[in-house]
Order: sequence, then structure tokens, then C-alpha cells
Amino acid sequence: MVSETGGNQSVERASAVLNAFTLGRPSLRVSDVAAQVGLGISTTSRLLATLESVDLVRRDPVSQLYELGPAVLTMAGIALNNDPIYRQSRPVAQRLAWELGLGANVSVRRGAELFYLLNVEGQLAQKSFSLMGQRNPLHATGMGKCLLLGVAAAQRAELLGPEPLHSFTSHTLTTFEALDADLAASTERGYAKEVEELALGRACVAAPVRDHTGEVVAAISVSGALSAIALEEREAELGRMIVEAADTVSIGLGYLGPVHTPVQEAK
Repeated sequence: MVSETGGNQSVERASAVLNAFTLGRPSLRVSDVAAQVGLGISTTSRLLATLESVDLVRRDPVSQLYELGPAVLTMAGIALNNDPIYRQSRPVAQRLAWELGLGANVSVRRGAELFYLLNVEGQLAQKSFSLMGQRNPLHATGMGKCLLLGVAAAQRAELLGPEPLHSFTSHTLTTFEALDADLAASTERGYAKEVEELALGRACVAAPVRDHTGEVVAAISVSGALSAIALEEREAELGRMIVEAADTVSIGLGYLGPVHTPVQEAK
């Protein structure tokens, strides 16, 4: 009988092997995986063989390189379909992408990063890959700024780290003073925007999604190339549409709007 410690170690090693496969390196040799997870070649080879037997990885018959297997897709589908934010936002994002031709995205916060739950591409923003499961920084994205609205100002420095914040382009906000001012403006107008702060030539408009408690639990956005999103001419229209989309998802999650406490008359 395998000990509890040994069983835990096996699970941790298997998890490390699966996490060795990334968007940048989706296909790996045994030696690549071994170097990534810090295990010997023979141990790594046995782990990969076990994972292959349950379809968590597969080996290309020509190149003999390993990649993630179909069982991962099955589990990802189950997890997504069991997620209430995904279920509520999927038809909303699909409608936005269809009507605007832009990319429509939904994300949640995972620590100091945003995590894509959903990515639908319109005809003006087609990609050959999905963003689902990928991560991006909070301070340099429209959705990330919306998710930061759910974090107290005093906690943002602890969450994001010391200044200067990481710069991706010359437009990235790298100080908390600039970020706080941007978040205040986002709160005022009801949506956040990002123009070439993460990548040159791209922009997005995003709005926060709230649950039944009123907490910000997700963000939804439309994004695309500067020429496609035409933010200078369409910001008011896109802002209205993304706020309406966020409200639709929020209502589906049980959000009823802010609670107003009646002012009591002085006696």
C-alpha cells in the first residue's frame, strides 16, 4: 500500500509534469520535461508513460514529442461548464463578438493576474488560438483594472508589488498614483479602458461583473486592433454596450444593484 506521503509526492510530480507544457512550449521531449520539473530521465519517462495511459498526455507518433492529451480537454470542459460565471457570460460574450466583430473576453482574478475564462472572436479579431486559461497582468489590461476595483486601495501595493510596476509598452501605467487615478476614472464612467498598455496596436473596453453580494468577481471586455475598435469614435457606444453586458451577467449571478440605506430624519 502506497503511503500517504508517497501518494502526495506522486500527485505533486504528476502535476509538475502537466504544468511543464505551456503555450510557448506545448510539445516536449522527455529530457525537456525532466529539466523543467527537476527529475531524472527515468522517473520522468515513467510518469509520462503513466499519464499517457490515462490520456492526460499523448505522444506524437512521428516526432515522439509529448503534448497534453484529450483527457485534459474533457476535464477543462467539465470545470468550465460547472462555473456559474462562465455559464452566465458565454451567451453575452458571443452576442458582443457577433454584433461588434471584436474579441469578447471574460476573466476572473487569480492572485496578481487575470485568468481568462472565456474568449470569443468576432470577424474583425480572429485568432488561430484561444485565450482561455491564459493569464495577463492586472495593471496593464482593461479587465485587470476592473478586477482591481474589487481590491482595496491599501491592498493593491501588496498585491502588485513595489513600483515601478512592470512596463510592457511606453503607455503602461507603472505607478500607483497613475493607476489609482485611472481606476477612479473607471469608477466614474462605469467602465475601464486600455490603449496599447499591454501590446502596441491594441485596445479594449471592459466593465466589472458583480455577484449577489455586490463584490466584483469577474470582468468582461471587447478588444481588438486599434483600427477595428476605433475607440476615438466609438468609446461612448462601446462603453454603453460593455456596461450593459456586465449588468446582464451580474443580474444572472444574483446582483440586484447597490443597496441604498434610507436617510433617517433627525428627531
